[in-house]
Amino acid sequence: MELIKLDLQFFSGEKTEKATPRKKADARKKGQVAKSADVNTALSLLTIFLSFLFIGTFMRDGIIKMMRGIFQDYLLMDITSQNIQNLFSTIVYQAGIILAPIMLVAIVAGVLANYLQVGFLFSTESIQMKLNKLDPIQGFKRIYSIRALVELLKSLLKISFVGFVTFMVIWLEMDNVLRLSQMTVEQSFTFIASLTLKMGLYASGALLLLALLDYLYQRYDYEKNLRMSKQDIKDEYKKSEGDPLIKSKIKQRQREMSMRRMMQEIPTADVVITNPTHYAIALKYDESKMDAPYVVAMGVDLVAQKIKEIAKANDVMMVENRPLARALYAQVDIGQAVPEEFFQAVAEIIAYVYQSKSII
Repeated sequence: MELIKLDLQFFSGEKTEKATPRKKADARKKGQVAKSADVNTALSLLTIFLSFLFIGTFMRDGIIKMMRGIFQDYLLMDITSQNIQNLFSTIVYQAGIILAPIMLVAIVAGVLANYLQVGFLFSTESIQMKLNKLDPIQGFKRIYSIRALVELLKSLLKISFVGFVTFMVIWLEMDNVLRLSQMTVEQSFTFIASLTLKMGLYASGALLLLALLDYLYQRYDYEKNLRMSKQDIKDEYKKSEGDPLIKSKIKQRQREMSMRRMMQEIPTADVVITNPTHYAIALKYDESKMDAPYVVAMGVDLVAQKIKEIAKANDVMMVENRPLARALYAQVDIGQAVPEEFFQAVAEIIAYVYQSKSII
């Protein structure tokens, strides 16, 4: 029996349940999300190479202009301390103009790749300084862990697959590669640019395929790391919903306060309609509050007896009307006016009460 008890305790602590929405939200606030860095890389590369189809001419003209200026104007120029700064600034400016579209495309692609994976998220938790990251023992465990082995296999797979795709592109263009020495400079430049673009598109496409598989793995690993035990779910429920024992005490206290307020209203009632033993309904008519009489207190059995005791102690008249008492208890709540269908019966009772008080 002791062994069975230990086994049950072990399985109760095993993390076999899916993470709750609250735990996922807490993890997201800390920057812990399912994300693949390969998706960012692949999408950025693919976008950049696709942009060459539109900005390739602009970049070619910019490079030719910069090279022409270097060989025609700057190659034979005397370098002095006065003109070196202007020369450097001019070359950097021209290079910046050429590279600016690529940098802009890369930034947009990187932001888009992150947004597609995790949506809008800003968290400083992941960049905070943590001393445990400097622990050599923990660092050793991270290096020689199952996750590190998986990352190594992924890197080898990426290198092999992308390398094979790139090699096949070059192999299919081998005839033109071998004729490069027979081409003019302009033809060679055009062919190399075309071959580079083709290699980039095919390689980034292959990397994107691997990145999608990696993203699925990252989601699986993320869900696995967030798994909870049955005890974790119970503890979270207690934190979010409150301890059932405390909640029951709070509800009991609320009921007691409501009952106390109700009993305090009984002395102001005009009449208490009884069953006579099981039901008691205290009514009050106040033109400034409602157009019809309304219920100030009601109850059955012990509560009804208490209502009648307080009514008797405060000279509130009690009238026995079994059908009316049952109907009012079933259809009206405390603070609500009497329904129209009971107007005549209630009006007769209140008129009788007022008449009795006037006689007295």
